[in-house]
Amino acid sequence: LCSFLGLLYQEYRDKSTREEIETRRLQDSQTDPEETSPSEETPSEAEPTSTTENKAPPQINLLRNSNSRFNLWQDLPEVQNSGVLSILQPDEIKLQEAMFELVTSEASYYKSLNLLVSHFMENERLKKILHQSEAHILFSNVLDVMAVSERFLLDLEQRVEENIVISDVCDIVYQHTVNHFSVYITYVSNQTYQERAYKQLLQDKPAFREVISQLELDPKCKGLSFSSFLILPFQRITRLKLLVQNILKKVEEKSDRESTALDAHKELETVVKACNEGVRKMSRTEQMISIQKKLEFKIKSVPIISHSRWLLKQGELQQMNGPKTSRTLRTKKLFREIYLFLFNDLLVICRQIPGDKYQVFDSAPRGLLRVEELEDQGQSLANVFILRLLENADDREASYMLKASSQSEMKRWMISLAPNRRTKFVSFTSRLVDCPQIQCVHPYVAQQPDELSLELADVLNILDKTDDGWIFGERLHDQERGWFPSSIGEEILNPKIRAQNLKECFRVHKSDDSQRRKLGSRNRQ
Repeated sequence: LCSFLGLLYQEYRDKSTREEIETRRLQDSQTDPEETSPSEETPSEAEPTSTTENKAPPQINLLRNSNSRFNLWQDLPEVQNSGVLSILQPDEIKLQEAMFELVTSEASYYKSLNLLVSHFMENERLKKILHQSEAHILFSNVLDVMAVSERFLLDLEQRVEENIVISDVCDIVYQHTVNHFSVYITYVSNQTYQERAYKQLLQDKPAFREVISQLELDPKCKGLSFSSFLILPFQRITRLKLLVQNILKKVEEKSDRESTALDAHKELETVVKACNEGVRKMSRTEQMISIQKKLEFKIKSVPIISHSRWLLKQGELQQMNGPKTSRTLRTKKLFREIYLFLFNDLLVICRQIPGDKYQVFDSAPRGLLRVEELEDQGQSLANVFILRLLENADDREASYMLKASSQSEMKRWMISLAPNRRTKFVSFTSRLVDCPQIQCVHPYVAQQPDELSLELADVLNILDKTDDGWIFGERLHDQERGWFPSSIGEEILNPKIRAQNLKECFRVHKSDDSQRRKLGSRNRQ
């Protein structure tokens, strides 16, 4: 029965998410969606083979070679021969599959980590090329991450071997998240420096570039790049949270297993948030220092750098000169270019001056900003909105009539400047019965601070959309909001599937809701 997982985690994850997308497409096209179980995540493929690596991953003894098809718990010979499939309810079988996927995907992830260490990090030629400090920035604490994964996997494997019917895995997830997963925060927080160091090494050291290229060509890597191995820990900790969510959707309500899954999910969410914060903190500090150097104050100087401040959006807009009543566009001179830096707590309004500098002529706290869209005024005043500063740098109210380059740019500025302004569609947190939804079918990497990076199979509520192809959405699994191109997704048209997605989302965040209610009542007292 001893065999090893053949798929590298990158392949495993890709197959899993694509299968998830196809399942949702199928459900969305059903005429009677009640016949299907919405938002079913199909367990991923596991294609066991042998491995010749120095340090073999822990053995998952229940896995057999499945000839490149998805390896399901119910397809295991031990399960089929035991007769349990005729006894268990369909919902329990789905739960078994969800728990089994968490175990098999961890085995695949460990295999990829092992390859990163044995094939790249411990390569003798690479060791000679890299200075010790360069190797440290590039590989960070990956040995700690791998040791944590190995220990976690051994505990999961032991649980699977105790009984053909898996009792639970979320209690193990909880224990390891609380006691060991802080290594992920250290690794992920180093990501900005890691990416920079890698680019620099490729540029400055031809020998490094050559060795990496040769190592990537090795059949073991299955055509995957070195950088795809470096980002594994961040992808895994995020995916682990989603796998626990998938289990949570399938356990009985008010059961011990639901309680354990909620606890595990809450702890994983804390680690994922700390990872995100770690990445942002590193890049934000550098960005704030860079902005501070570019600003010259025409008004009383405002200290820009602060530990609790970061950039939300920056860019050029056209300011309309003259009073608001002059609504005709006789000459282009009616508009003058201005440049905005919007931080999470402050707006700075500037004019660009020679030498890549910006002269600040007004500012206001972000909480004292109001925006108003102009009614249709014809082509000349298309994409124009009014920005009101309730209290500007001179402690007076000020208004600016601003023109954006497109409808999406106007909406993006309006939502960033006044985040509490009502969007076209109401957020799911209002517990609205229905709301437009979209499924991500092409991954997207945010290009601006107000955009949202998306992974395959992410499901989002659509809060607003523009005529020129942009959507403002709220991702269901973590309530993160941001803009993204509409071309990367497919709308979920079946209202029953949308309702099911929302129901599952409320359930996953049940503990968060009760916590918020407790805090709310405490604050009122």
